[in-house]
Amino acid sequence: MNVLVVSNDDVGSKMAGPGIRSYRFAEELSKQFDVTLSIPRPTDLRLDGIEVVVANPFDTHAMTALTRKFEAVVAQRLPVPTSRALSRSATRTVYDLYTPQTIENLAFDAGRLLDRSQRAFYALNTLAQEASLRYGDAFICASERQRDLWLGALLALGRVDHVSYREQPALRGLIDVVPFGIEPTPPEPGPALRGVVPGIGETSRILLWGGGIWNWFDPLTVIRAVAELRTEGRDVWLVFLGVRRPNPDVPQMEMTQRALELADELGVRDRGVYFNEDWVPYEQRGAYLLDADLGVSAHFDDVETRFAYRTRLLDCFWAGLPVVVTEGDALGELVAERRLGVLVPPEDVGAWKAALGSVLDGRDALRGVEERFDAVRSELVWPRVVEPLARLLQEPAKRAPRRLDATLGRYVAARLENAAASRGVAGSVRRVGAIVAEQVGLRLRRAPGPERRVRSADDE
Repeated sequence: MNVLVVSNDDVGSKMAGPGIRSYRFAEELSKQFDVTLSIPRPTDLRLDGIEVVVANPFDTHAMTALTRKFEAVVAQRLPVPTSRALSRSATRTVYDLYTPQTIENLAFDAGRLLDRSQRAFYALNTLAQEASLRYGDAFICASERQRDLWLGALLALGRVDHVSYREQPALRGLIDVVPFGIEPTPPEPGPALRGVVPGIGETSRILLWGGGIWNWFDPLTVIRAVAELRTEGRDVWLVFLGVRRPNPDVPQMEMTQRALELADELGVRDRGVYFNEDWVPYEQRGAYLLDADLGVSAHFDDVETRFAYRTRLLDCFWAGLPVVVTEGDALGELVAERRLGVLVPPEDVGAWKAALGSVLDGRDALRGVEERFDAVRSELVWPRVVEPLARLLQEPAKRAPRRLDATLGRYVAARLENAAASRGVAGSVRRVGAIVAEQVGLRLRRAPGPERRVRSADDE
């Protein structure tokens, strides 16, 4: 089987979670299939045994032409017309729903005054997510909690019926869990923080925030707790591993600026709180983890947290690094169940200060944590977690129901609204022509894919 893995994010020596996940999917699937990895920009990585193509993941014509060449496609998201075209073809499509896009969009926009164009953009994202659920053959997500969310959405869209239930009552053939994975080889030490960052010495206690500072995270509570520990004379450092995301298309987050301003206000920036302005290369991150004493991650009590999967914590498990994290998400439950660290309530500076002090002083019962990390690593190693995805790719194609639906029409209407909001009247008129031409072009440019006859107009 020839399989296309579509990454909407950059894949390279510096990459964030979505790119890492696509990259690891391609690597593991290439052991069983002929794999091509589609990326938005050229990569500086060498990917042995994997063909790489550069394609704009939001270009409808490009993605439709590319995806229809393959027997199976794995994607986090595709243009809506592409999703619909694939649902009417022989290509099997598996969508990766590990990031609930609309919920994350709500968290990103929290506290902002939204104009017409921003509301229209949210509507477009909502319809793109609906199209994936309506048109996909199968789906994966990162946790059982997420699976409950998506099962509800699939039920609401009529994707579960007597036939699917009779064939697989657990519906694992429709949607299964593929967590974010852990590297099979241990991290390598190297100069990273101690003796490298001014002020961080061999006896300093380092708390590592192992990822970006997004709007749905709460770095402010942790910064305040560290500032209070510093006033007591403790040589404690909070290190933010990356500030500027490697993908230039991702906007700067307001929370990043708020964290910088708070560190300045409390007098701890570069004197207890260090922001790495760049992004640590993927292959070098292990040295930073091994230099740290604790991993930290904090978030709010909201719906984003409930369905989140904090992939940054997997690196802590990989390096055997105990964590102090805010309660409320799926990996927080794992931390509590396996005793891999300490959970604290959201936005509670006192609880954070007490938890950090207790663990750093060795008063917390974390004895034997290394053996518990060994067990978690064996369960979440990349070759193992990708197994359900490989199985779903080999299942017989079960097409989404072909009844008439309004998703595509609503999508076109939403794009017109977005154009009107962001381009004005003249721009909207030009955009109407482009969108209509796009839809007409897709209907006229049907191309045969693998083992597929050319469809006639009657098939449409």
